[in-house]
Amino acid sequence: MADYYVSTKNLSVGYHKKTVLEHLTFGVNRGEILTLIGPNGAGKSTVLKSLAKQLKPIAGTVYIDGKDLTGFGREALSKTLAVVFTQRLRTELMTCRDVVSAGRYPYTGRFGILGAADRQKVEEAMALVRIMPFADEDFTKISDGQRQRVLLARAICQEPDIILLDEPTSHLDMKHKVEFLSLLQRMAREKRLSVIMSLHELDLAGKVSDKIMCVGTHCVERFGTPREVFEEDYIKALFGVKTGSFDEASCGMELEAPKGEPKVFVLAGAASGQETFRELQRKGVAFATGILYENDMDFPVAKALAAAYVGTAATQHIGRDRFEQAKALAQKCEYAICCRDCFAPWEPENRELYDLLMHKPPYSK
Repeated sequence: MADYYVSTKNLSVGYHKKTVLEHLTFGVNRGEILTLIGPNGAGKSTVLKSLAKQLKPIAGTVYIDGKDLTGFGREALSKTLAVVFTQRLRTELMTCRDVVSAGRYPYTGRFGILGAADRQKVEEAMALVRIMPFADEDFTKISDGQRQRVLLARAICQEPDIILLDEPTSHLDMKHKVEFLSLLQRMAREKRLSVIMSLHELDLAGKVSDKIMCVGTHCVERFGTPREVFEEDYIKALFGVKTGSFDEASCGMELEAPKGEPKVFVLAGAASGQETFRELQRKGVAFATGILYENDMDFPVAKALAAAYVGTAATQHIGRDRFEQAKALAQKCEYAICCRDCFAPWEPENRELYDLLMHKPPYSK
């Protein structure tokens, strides 16, 4: 693992000599983002705290640029590594600017007095994460989302080579989640930072990460690119999902499908049926649908929510066999919903199915 900027070898981590995860061997290059995913309590935070030297490993070694982490003193480590963790800070009478300024202390000497260059770094960091409007407010009086951005600014002030973050988006709204992760991605790319973090938002993890580590029971189950990790049905198994579904291709999650025999046949496709599928699910109405190409945006939602569906490969003509399957399903249903009435020349079977469904009463409830 010597070619990686941050790496581990046979690392075992835990608390009070009780092992939580063992035999961790992985590496992260400069400019890469590694995201840890897995169920609550699996040990993601324990790994991050061990990398930050807040917990002593039970066994194994952490390396930074080929050097054993145990050889880093406090000041050297503070200039190399910054953390944005979820624990509360003791910040009596500190403004947001004061908290951000604390990131410069590894460079200010014994008395902690900021020079002009340090103050400039503080201003640049606050501007970068857009906290200037509340820079002089009491840190304890701002929102959780604002605090997270202040802590990121403090980490940026340290000018580290590595940033560790524990669920950094947990208190952010949608707008600030995207801004926060976009900023991390840009920093990793432009400043050649190694970013290691945990996330619960799997869709965001799949988009922002160069590598993903799947933390399971007592071990890392998978390590690789999002494409390598998000294989069909794996995420459900990792998190022990018993109800609902998760589509690895789109990182989309759906709630539990309605039970029972299908009552409504939905003619969908061309991304026309998703909202109808979900509306029926909310009402608890079992439905069937088809004929859907497997690369259609409707297909993963139908697969998750329909009591029965007919699909076909994207590269194939629908064919009479698929039509007969869909026709049989439609005939068993009492009602019909047609989400579309225009069809491509290569799907005459769906046009024929539409004509048949016109004789069924439309569903309303």
